[in-house]
Order: sequence, then structure tokens, then C-alpha cells
Amino acid sequence: MSKTHSTVGFPSPAENYAEDFLSLDEHLIEHREATFFMKAEGDAMMGHGIRAGDILVVDRSITPVDQQIVMAVLNGDFIVRQYCPTPKGIVLRSGSDDSPAILVTEEHDFTVWGVVRWSIHGL
Repeated sequence: MSKTHSTVGFPSPAENYAEDFLSLDEHLIEHREATFFMKAEGDAMMGHGIRAGDILVVDRSITPVDQQIVMAVLNGDFIVRQYCPTPKGIVLRSGSDDSPAILVTEEHDFTVWGVVRWSIHGL
């Protein structure tokens, strides 16, 4: 008697669309010269899906609009927050009850450094 080995599997529906390689740059970066990668620290943005250790794709060429996530420099420190312009000034909201919102006033040294376009994290 001879032994036979067989494998069971299903053809991939993606086989007909396979590429030679996958470039995350093509999928995640719109403005190559103005895009940077930064590593997130802390858990203040968990409510917005950003965890400590995530790689953030930050585009410096985009002007932020209401409720976008931005990387900013506030009083000399980098900070990632939700950008919310109001009649009283810009409010920087976290995604955590432990980190209260910050109302940016003229007394603050504040610059939007870029808009966070993607957050990449492991499972």
C-alpha cells in the first residue's frame, strides 16, 4: 500500500490581482516631501484609536480643519490632540478623561506641526 498526501485549500480571490510588492508609501503618503513618521507616547489619545507605541504618519503640508488629529508644539513640547477651533480659541481635545481639553490662548507658544493621517499599530 502506498501512502498519498493531499492538501486541501482554496484558491485566493486576490491571485488575479497580485502585485510584485506592496508599498505602504503608495497607500499612506500623499505628500512625500512633507510627510514624517513619529512614534506615539502615552494613552491620552486612546479614545481616538491612537495607542502608545503607534507609528503616526504626519503630513505637514495639510492645513488642519475642525476635529482632525494634529501633531502640535505647545510650549516647546510635541502633543497629539484633536484640533477644534472655537470662537474663544483653539481647543485641543484628548481621547481620554484623564487628559482634559486645552484651550490655546495667546499666552501659549503654539504651532500646528502637521496633521496625523494614519496611526499604525500591531495587533
